[in-house]
Amino acid sequence: MSEHSTFDICVEPIELYKLLKIANMVGGGSEAKTIISEGSVLVNNKVVTQKRKKIRRGDIIEYNDKTIEVAYNPSQKSAEFINTVVLASKKDQRKKKAKSKARALSADSKPTVKPER
Repeated sequence: MSEHSTFDICVEPIELYKLLKIANMVGGGSEAKTIISEGSVLVNNKVVTQKRKKIRRGDIIEYNDKTIEVAYNPSQKSAEFINTVVLASKKDQRKKKAKSKARALSADSKPTVKPER
């Protein structure tokens, strides 16, 4: 087994592309999504193409000759981690609410057709 470093996360689970970004294994989120979809990332020695794969403590991530083992440490919150994970989750929740509200409004605005007698 190769040597690897440990990377602490404060939120569990974390999506794979976000972990690659905050662990500085890639330059940004879009790069992370691209390399994952190309099959260049291993999770626990298996190729993974799910960008939002849930990563938990004990998982081993490999990419570009770098290997990290994920550890859970809830007190380890950096500003970048908070911006990447927590705020992104809130943004996703707002988008979901907006979509459901839009669907509800479009359903209300449809004209009702009364059957002829």
